[in-house]
Amino acid sequence: MSDTPSKPPLPDRLSIDPRSPHHVAAVFEHEVGIRFNGAERADVEEYCISEGWVRVPHGRTVDRKGNPVMLKLKGRVEAFYR
Repeated sequence: MSDTPSKPPLPDRLSIDPRSPHHVAAVFEHEVGIRFNGAERADVEEYCISEGWVRVPHGRTVDRKGNPVMLKLKGRVEAFYR
């Protein structure tokens, strides 16, 4: 008998920000990888597979509240468990 927990399905849209309505804590119990236009990226803050975009921080630039300024890049998005 093995009690290995099954991984939840990856949602179409996911954010790492816990204040976001697209944050799913159960998914982050496992390591998630994002492939954008064929290259694996480690700096993705939010993604949407159906619309084909990712949000990534723009360097070290921050807004007046101290949050990173985000860029929305469009292309082919793939999410997977490592």
